[in-house]
Formats: sequence, C-alpha cells, structure tokens
Amino acid sequence: MSSKPKYNSNVLALIPARSGSKSIKNKNILLFAGEPLLGHSIRQALLCPHITRVIVSTDSKEYAEIANHYGAETPFLRPNSISLDHSTDYEVFNHALRWLATKEGSTPSICVHLRPTHPIRTTKQISDAILLLRKHPHWDSVRSVIPAPESPYKMWFLSNLNELVPVIKTKTREAHSHPRQRLMQTYLQNASIDVIRSKTILEKNSIAGRRIGAFLMNQFYDIDDAADFNRAQNAFLNLKEIPRNRTFVVDIDGIIAGIVPNNEYSKARPIRKNIAIINRIYKHGNRIILFTARGSITGKNWEYLTKKQLSSWGVRYDKLLFGKPAADYYIDDRMISLNELASIDWAL
Repeated sequence: MSSKPKYNSNVLALIPARSGSKSIKNKNILLFAGEPLLGHSIRQALLCPHITRVIVSTDSKEYAEIANHYGAETPFLRPNSISLDHSTDYEVFNHALRWLATKEGSTPSICVHLRPTHPIRTTKQISDAILLLRKHPHWDSVRSVIPAPESPYKMWFLSNLNELVPVIKTKTREAHSHPRQRLMQTYLQNASIDVIRSKTILEKNSIAGRRIGAFLMNQFYDIDDAADFNRAQNAFLNLKEIPRNRTFVVDIDGIIAGIVPNNEYSKARPIRKNIAIINRIYKHGNRIILFTARGSITGKNWEYLTKKQLSSWGVRYDKLLFGKPAADYYIDDRMISLNELASIDWAL
C-alpha cells in the first residue's frame, strides 16, 4: 500500500484465532464454561458500546464458522504464512488492516486486540481501555498490565560461562539483594486487552509504538497450557452472582430486530449486540419469552417469517408470543433496558 492509508472513525475489535496450537490442541475453540474460548471474546466485543465492528482473523474454515455463529465477521482467511507458532501480532494486524484498506477503501482508526486465550475480562474494562487511549492522543497504544508478582531486579540471565548476569542494570548497588519493598514496582502485560491506533501499525510498523499507556488490571488468566485452563475456568465459575430463574419478556422489533418502515418485517436486520445480551441471559438459567405486535393491525400472519429470522440470527428463547404476557422483567423501550442489563456484565 504505497499511499497513506485512509482512516475512518470505526473501532475494530480484532480477535486472532489460529488453529495450530501446540500446547492444547484446538485451544481457541476448546469449550470453556460451556462455550468455545473464541465465543467469550466475541461476545464481550459485541457488548462493548465503543466497538463498531468485530472481526476474527483465523486460518481455519471451521473456526470461521464458529466465529460467525457467535456474531463476528470473518471476511478473510488468514494466510498460512502468518499463522505459525512464531507469527507475530504485528503480522496479523498488519494483514487485516491492509486487507480492509484494499477491499473496502479505508481502515478503522483504532484496533482492539482481544485474545481468546484470556476469556476473563469485562465489557467495562474494554470500554475503559478504549476511552483511555482516546483521552491521550499522544499515546500510540494502551496495553493492559498487572503488578509483576516477582521483581525483575532479582532475576538473572545465565551466561555461556555459567555465570549470573542481572536482567536489569541499575545504578542501585546490588539491587538484587535489597528488600522488594525498596525496589521500583514493575508491571507485567497480562494479554487481556490491547488498544492500538491503526496508524501505529500501518505507519510506524509496530504493534505498540513508542508511547504506550498502561491500563491497570488485577488478574492474569492467559491460557497457555492445561493448568492455566483449569485455573481460569475455576475463577470464571466463581464470579459474582447474577439474576437466575427469572422470566424476561423481550420485544422483538426495536430490541432484537431493527425497526423497518411500513411494517416490512422481511427486511428487518438483527441487532447483534442485543442478541448477545439476551442469549447470555438465557444461558444463565432465565426464561426468555419473545413477543411482537407484528400483524396486530393488518391481521397478516408473520409467524413463519419471525421464527425463521430468530433461528437464522441465533436467538435463544423459550416461547414466541404475538401479544404481551406477564413477566418479571420487560425489555422494551418502556421498561428495563438492555443497557441496564449490560451493566450487570452478562459478558462474564
């Protein structure tokens, strides 16, 4: 791409998911708390109000089908040459952005890197990281970190002569023997959330840039092997309690499907972010009843079309009614909103 890239105002969540994991076979689609690892990151991205598009970069048609099922786009398959053990994040993001520039004429201004291997994060954390980068226009990127559990001042390289060489060179004499409390706090990237300006990737040829903002977190659940997987899944299952065994009544048009003029419901398009929330409510043991006023005035029967739409959009529900039944919660423009429910963080 010889000319300067064109940037639009979109925020792209790019989720890398190659198929050749060696530590755990098919790790990115391994069932984690009942769903593929890949699905958790997709859902979190779809629920984030600051993200306008979710793309999965994968080399596998099977992975692409799973990603599509959870609501992500897979407009391309990643070349095998950048889907290897030693392939870098920069190669993956550079490929995706240049593909978008070539095929669509522009690229998003900001990219959000969500690794499927760190499934425990909240939509609020993703939003906060995006807003942090926007607040600091001089930063090239933002990277999530945690306080390092061990001090690198007490770490060593081993030379060819079998001698210890300090990892960190400092003016502090024999820093390796100082109490930890007297040493400078260091931070460890936790592979959860990276937010990068596209021009950092395309113009500076870097996945991070020179000025990197810190987004502080307190958990590290990146999954590399079976022990990591079990530890992360146990932590996930012990997260805060959310409503269960309740009945939610959901209006279809305006919540699940976009409003269409002249009641031409066959032209309705799914509202993916809302569907992701509703499916999460369903998965947590709640009863979902969908209702619609379709046909109430004209008398036209929209049942077949409505059921077909709900099925193709992947909406999880217990019952479809043409009317308005009794419920614990109504999700429409008059009662409880999906924004209120999203604040509970169903993405967990």
